[in-house]
Amino acid sequence: QVQLVESGGGLVQAGGSLRLSCAASGRTFSRYAMGWFRQVPGKERDFVTSISGSGGTTDYADSVKGRFTISRDNAKNTVYLQMNSLKPEDTAVYYCAGANTYYGGKYYSDYRYWGQGTQVTVSS
Repeated sequence: QVQLVESGGGLVQAGGSLRLSCAASGRTFSRYAMGWFRQVPGKERDFVTSISGSGGTTDYADSVKGRFTISRDNAKNTVYLQMNSLKPEDTAVYYCAGANTYYGGKYYSDYRYWGQGTQVTVSS
């Protein structure tokens, strides 16, 4: 059974940084893409970023390009999201997602496994 456990959320002032982690278990981690999505109450879950199985290919939503960086450590079965220059509009619950393909994608349906979510709040 695949499990994804996020950590690292919290409250930060605008302009600050946070790093989220997602520890995966239950399958061969390096074979599959991982992603991060975020959701605010009353809205759909939006794509933030994805990374291929080896880590060689990444993709970002336009709203976070240049500020967020996704990475993975396949030896530790962990994916990270480094968030810099945070803005109040980045406030959301952030979800780690596991794809069933090597490259993943930008859509909710591209991912089969989901973490429980971690709250990120950016104050102005």
